Amino acid sequence: MADGHGLCEAGDATSTPASPPDVSPRLGWKERLRAGLAGTGASLWLVAGLGLLYALRVPLRLCENLAAVTVFLNSLTPKFYVALTGISSLISGLIFIFEWWYFHQHGTSFIEQVSVSHLRPLMGGADSNISEPVSLSSSRQSVTSRQNLSECKVWRNPLNLFRGAEYRRYTWVTGKEPLTYYDMNLSAQDHQTLFTCDTDSLRPSDTVMQKAWRERNPPARIKAAYQALELNNDCATAYVLLAEEEATTIIDAERLFKQALKAGETMYRRSQQCQHQSPQHEAQLRRDTNVLVYIKRRLAMCARKLGRIREAVKIMRDLMKEFPLLTMLNIHENLLESLLELQAYADVQAVLAKYDDISLPKSAAICYTAALLKTRTVSEKFSAETASRRGLSSAEINAVEAIHRAVEFNPHVPKYLLEMKSLILPPEHILKRGDSEAIAYAFFHLQHWKRIEGALNLLQCTWEGNFHHVSVYPKKELPFFIHFTAGLCSSTAVIALLTHQFPEIMGIFAKVVSMISRTCVEYL
Repeated sequence: MADGHGLCEAGDATSTPASPPDVSPRLGWKERLRAGLAGTGASLWLVAGLGLLYALRVPLRLCENLAAVTVFLNSLTPKFYVALTGISSLISGLIFIFEWWYFHQHGTSFIEQVSVSHLRPLMGGADSNISEPVSLSSSRQSVTSRQNLSECKVWRNPLNLFRGAEYRRYTWVTGKEPLTYYDMNLSAQDHQTLFTCDTDSLRPSDTVMQKAWRERNPPARIKAAYQALELNNDCATAYVLLAEEEATTIIDAERLFKQALKAGETMYRRSQQCQHQSPQHEAQLRRDTNVLVYIKRRLAMCARKLGRIREAVKIMRDLMKEFPLLTMLNIHENLLESLLELQAYADVQAVLAKYDDISLPKSAAICYTAALLKTRTVSEKFSAETASRRGLSSAEINAVEAIHRAVEFNPHVPKYLLEMKSLILPPEHILKRGDSEAIAYAFFHLQHWKRIEGALNLLQCTWEGNFHHVSVYPKKELPFFIHFTAGLCSSTAVIALLTHQFPEIMGIFAKVVSMISRTCVEYL
């Protein structure tokens, strides 16, 4: 059974032999041909198509068929051209409207997405990395994962409350549930991702907990956690569930998390010892790492809520130093809030310098904390009347620009900070740049804005000029096919209008075009 507990995940760098030399793998003639075709691109296909058309001009009787088409077009009345161009304009207009709607809903072009998904593999573009060195595969995977991460919209609230010790108080007072079913369902998915793995069937306690995380009824989950502890008194995830959902005070939650930490560290050390034995052991290490990080983070949050802020800061710093790759957990946002409570603004600036980077996902906590630090230097003596007479100083301009940047990212936050909208309990998941993120940020950071004299006054004077109902940061360029369909719709509509107004002139123009086309084919 000890080996069962020892299964866990390892990093690829420690479980694989030395990296292979930086050379391309040997390719067969089929692969080389396909890579060459992918490299030449559309020009090769265009030349091949023209060559094929030229070779088949006699069997296909192109000259005779084109002459027949020319006679047919000459016999058409202007009304036909009006109808043709009008229908073309209507169809292209509908495509343009759909493309515009799809872009605003999903941030990409539907035509481009379909082209990349279905046409690019046929053109050979899917294997464009054939000639790349093998040693670059890990870096490509990391870049891809970071890009996918930055596109993610729904995130787990890094400062989410405890269900038993905090959310349940609201239920006791009002008789209403503070969390939506959708939010709790997302949390259940998170728990299954973080706290379970394929080897749970080897341990009866983990098998019980795997079912517990899928259970919708809270009493049933708590009962399952106790069953898991009866099977294994060192089941860390069982203590985690009890600390989150059964503990009615933060002190009780901290006591259970400390028991979970003791069990989690034991499992983590066992997992490290046998991480290279099989992929199952690596998966177990991943799971035990997630459990350990989660426990330490919640212990830091317990210390923060109980007033032991310096202890909370130390736990968070140690956690970020020990697991620097787990930036997607946003532990730095917990650290920022604790440092603001200590009024350690220099340390806050140091954290922002590391995480307020263009390559990392933004958040309201990062943007508005950066604005708060710049506002702090000028807010005490700031006056809107004085600024309107003498103009803004360089420090005031920096503060205003920081506020505008924050409002551009999430325009919903100022109304909660200025108490123009009522605060409610923050959810367990937030939509980036949405109202839920604004609630979560203001719930924990409103006190820090109030502590700095004049900060809310400066925010109130400057935020409305940059407010927008729908956030557009970062601005995305319109896809090519939106411009194309808009131009096609406009041009065909103009042609239809000209044909309707000047049928004789447009008829002559059509005949000239057909004669030029016929001459070109006869020349070929």
